Amino acid sequence: MPSLAKNETEGENMELQDKVVVITGGSGGIGRAMAKAFLQEGAKGICLADLDGNMTKQVALELDPSGERCIGMQCDVTSQSDIQSLADTTKAEFGPIDLFCSNAGAGAGGLLTEAEDAIWQNQWELHVMSHLYAARAVLPDMISRRSGYLLNTASAAGLLAAIGSGPYTVTKAAAVKLAEFISITHGEEGIKVSVLCPQGVNTAMAPKSKGDGQTDGIIEPEALAEVVVETIREERFYVLPHPEVKEYVRRKGEDVDRWLHGMRRLRKQSIEESSG
Repeated sequence: MPSLAKNETEGENMELQDKVVVITGGSGGIGRAMAKAFLQEGAKGICLADLDGNMTKQVALELDPSGERCIGMQCDVTSQSDIQSLADTTKAEFGPIDLFCSNAGAGAGGLLTEAEDAIWQNQWELHVMSHLYAARAVLPDMISRRSGYLLNTASAAGLLAAIGSGPYTVTKAAAVKLAEFISITHGEEGIKVSVLCPQGVNTAMAPKSKGDGQTDGIIEPEALAEVVVETIREERFYVLPHPEVKEYVRRKGEDVDRWLHGMRRLRKQSIEESSG
């Protein structure tokens, strides 16, 4: 099987042709769109996983009626044993995993005093521990082959902020930092890492206000998937379907106090719009 690592001698980029891929949160939205795009790119095999196993299997059949290149299964990504079983099943079905897309996630409203501890804990397990469990499940084999790719779905909120949700913003920021740490720790061992940080996407989790991520428009999952394929091919760390986010991050880095002032103004505007 071709290596995921870039061939520096020949200048080749990472391609999805003949790759084995896992996608959590795969029953709809971003996960489904990525699976469709990866199949079009010639992926050898894709295992979709989500809490609703029946729905996920149905989506897999819709994408690949033959059932030869795409399968679906039930998986609770907050369970380390479930993630390990997902990796084992994929390897038994298609072979060693080349790309693990840790994509499952969910929104949660509430500020510091409004969101109960259980909400914070659930968001932590869903947006941080799930990525850690995925890395633990696939890294040993990838490192032994000196070839592997992790794509972790975070959010522009992890780079900036979703002002209506403390648990979501904080855990997505932690997801970005975990991806950075994995890249720093294992980049010299042939491991590539990207972190997906969109603003609004037309899924069940689409933001309802500017402060929650609607600032630069809501894009379709298919458009996002195109950016994912391009970014993986070029092996860049940030996957930014909304290119404006790169400029916002730059401005934040240049003057965080000014950025915080601007975010407070955005929060005030969002509250006024929702109440008016």
